[in-house]
Amino acid sequence: MGETIYNKLVRDKIPEIILESGRKCETEILNEEFFIKMLDKKLDEELEEYHRDHSPEELADLLEVIYATAEARGCTAAQLEEIRNKKVEERGGFANRILLKRVISD
Repeated sequence: MGETIYNKLVRDKIPEIILESGRKCETEILNEEFFIKMLDKKLDEELEEYHRDHSPEELADLLEVIYATAEARGCTAAQLEEIRNKKVEERGGFANRILLKRVISD
């Protein structure tokens, strides 16, 4: 019988999936402060996974953590999208693939 220590934030159904597979797990419900800290850590983890795989699944995971982080910090997904759209209107997106090489001042 083996044991693996994770101590990481997981999706809500993961403990259920583990139990259904015949294994046991130990979980904890986090307070708000530690939840936000673990979300920030999860963002880093998911970004690393995306950099390794470049898959749409990893982008979707990253987006899920971004939405959860926004919610935990008091911003709904709709509000986040509104902020994103405003920035696109004001500053543009990335469709034109522009690389700013330098700015010259007089």
